[in-house]
Amino acid sequence: MTDGRQRCGWATSAPEYVAYHDDEWGRPLRGVTALYERLSLEGFQSGLSWLVILRKRESFRAAFAGFDPAVVAGFDDADVERLMADSGIVRNRRKVDATIANARAVLELDVPLDDLLWSFAPDAATHVRPATLADVAATSPESVAMARELKRRGFRFVGPTTCYALMQAAGLVDDHVASCWRAGTA
Repeated sequence: MTDGRQRCGWATSAPEYVAYHDDEWGRPLRGVTALYERLSLEGFQSGLSWLVILRKRESFRAAFAGFDPAVVAGFDDADVERLMADSGIVRNRRKVDATIANARAVLELDVPLDDLLWSFAPDAATHVRPATLADVAATSPESVAMARELKRRGFRFVGPTTCYALMQAAGLVDDHVASCWRAGTA
């Protein structure tokens, strides 16, 4: 980019990527609403470009009541139909249904969502920073365990790859490549 900063290779092809990379990705994220949003968006991204999700993010927020799990958990069939007609979001019924089911699962947790998700964060002292984009993992033992536990608790669209993407996005793991200006700055 024109500012001369080295970035992770995925973050240089569009202004939305640059902003997301520089301001959000890999920074420790807390809060039920923020983590539920990120979990939901990672689920919607499955099989798509993250750029599609970033460009539709504000529409997702509007469609899903700011990702307030207490509100989304109350969505009914009429809301599902409204969402399926909303061209501002990804209209995939399985993903819409999963987002609503996941809101209900959040409300049923016996521990705060923050504590549950962060319990799977690997020890930062033993995490090996990827040297290149090719070295970035798609899953980890922790993301496999997170996916298994979330599914056990009623969450959907939370496979190991989606969970690892969530871990990266929410700063549970810092996968900025070694040459990136953001490496180790979270």
